[in-house]
Amino acid sequence: MINIFVYGTLLTGERNHHIVAPYLLQVEPGTVYGRLYDAAAGRYPALILDPNAELIEGEWMRVTAEGLSKLDELEGYLGPDHPDNLYERIRVCDASTGQQGQAYVWQHHQGCPMIPCGSWRKYKRKR
Repeated sequence: MINIFVYGTLLTGERNHHIVAPYLLQVEPGTVYGRLYDAAAGRYPALILDPNAELIEGEWMRVTAEGLSKLDELEGYLGPDHPDNLYERIRVCDASTGQQGQAYVWQHHQGCPMIPCGSWRKYKRKR
């Protein structure tokens, strides 16, 4: 079992939640410090961690090992520092509770526009 912080299309009720749902053991709200970017014209976000930035709203999901494999596939994660990774999967800490786990993040914004509100759901509603 592993804790994963999600902040976009995997959130409960979002369009890719069905991918993780069969492997979920627990879900609870969470936050991390960083910046969200609109990675694909509103189709999904990307997170860049930054301890000096705003709170990013998301959920902590405890998933099975099989679920983690499905998430890696969805997120284009092929292994640590693999040159073809879309995202890196790295250790993160919740800003409020100190809970630890992993999240799929970018290292650079890649020229994508920033999501100014720190919440994928709020951003989608405003668009």
